[in-house]
Amino acid sequence: MLTFCPSCGLLLEIEEGRTNMQLSCPTCPYVAPITQKVGSKIYPKMKELGDILSDTQAWENAQSTEERCPKCSHERAYFMQLQTRSADEPMTIFYRCANHQCKHRWKE
Repeated sequence: MLTFCPSCGLLLEIEEGRTNMQLSCPTCPYVAPITQKVGSKIYPKMKELGDILSDTQAWENAQSTEERCPKCSHERAYFMQLQTRSADEPMTIFYRCANHQCKHRWKE
């Protein structure tokens, strides 16, 4: 939580005193004691992998390759590579069948 000086409006800084910690203004003599521990965490909402891969715009610019569809045996498929695990793991390759009636998706 940010605390501002009521006199000049600047952000108060933490100052370590001899026996306790306090908030002090860097430009005027205002000092406020720290009476309680305050903290907060904000976690960003991550997109689900299904949201990314089901989006038709994501597949519009995908490259195609000679990969056989396991469902309809079509000879071509679109592919995308995404980093789904930690950076030291290889990227995951996602495929979508190029047959417009099938559009089966799988990964390697």
